[in-house]
Amino acid sequence: MLAVAERRLPALTRLKQPEALPIRLHRHRIYVLPTRFGLLFSAVLLVMLMGALNYNNNPALLLTCLLGAACYQSVFQAFRCINGVQLASLQGEPCHAGERLPVNLSFRAEGRPRRSLRLRVAEGETVFDIAGGDGRVRISVPANSRGWCRIGRIRLYSEYPFGLFQVWSWLNPEFAALVYPRLELAPPPLPQAENAAAEVAKKRFGDEFGMLRDYHPSDPRRSIAWKASARHDTLLVKEFEQRRGQDVALEWSATAALVYEARISRLAAWVQAADAAQLRYALRLPDQTIGPDLGPDHRHACLHALALLPGAAS
Repeated sequence: MLAVAERRLPALTRLKQPEALPIRLHRHRIYVLPTRFGLLFSAVLLVMLMGALNYNNNPALLLTCLLGAACYQSVFQAFRCINGVQLASLQGEPCHAGERLPVNLSFRAEGRPRRSLRLRVAEGETVFDIAGGDGRVRISVPANSRGWCRIGRIRLYSEYPFGLFQVWSWLNPEFAALVYPRLELAPPPLPQAENAAAEVAKKRFGDEFGMLRDYHPSDPRRSIAWKASARHDTLLVKEFEQRRGQDVALEWSATAALVYEARISRLAAWVQAADAAQLRYALRLPDQTIGPDLGPDHRHACLHALALLPGAAS
């Protein structure tokens, strides 16, 4: 039955399946229906036509015909506004479960500008234009659980120019964005590193003098040791160091008192706290260990692993 429906009425089944990008709209997948205002306007034209014919009023008949012609042409204007529009790319931004997932969409259309396009997804709606061949739209959808989040079908439509007819089509891109785990609201302090009293030196410009070294063109002028350079007949640079503790270990076993999802939320909150404090940290899960390291890439790797633990949305 599905195969028969696909052959006879392909729009009933094809547009419900995920589609690979880019997605181009054409006349075989664009629908047209009058709006409520369009139906009311048509009823008024019918009354005007009956009155003009009944009273043999040529000016009224001419006005009715002109308004009807404008109404008829608006269908083609609305159709041309949608026809040929192409969804080129989608890009999701990081978010945590319980927040809204921001998604950036890029549209393309050759030739004339496309005005008053409307994009509806979930319960949100956005109005945008495509000028110069490109149009960018930012939407947000609810992200209720960690893991991969699909935004579902997108309705692209227009009522341009008079709001008499609605021309629309469905977009169902094959796209999913990763949603990080929900953060614990008031997590306990970070676990103490082993031998926290032990310290190692970390070289940087700023705190405690460490050593002198040869000057490099990328070094700032304020770090040059002028007196020492004069004695050695070469430019020398002061190198400073700060003292810091050992790496922090974020252990899965340290959250054994919590339920499964709460353990993931606490580890995610600890990852955020360690990253904000600029501490090197390692995440130790039952099946893998990540780090120790520091930086946006390491943070993403840790949250990515937590988001895809068993039980995540797929």
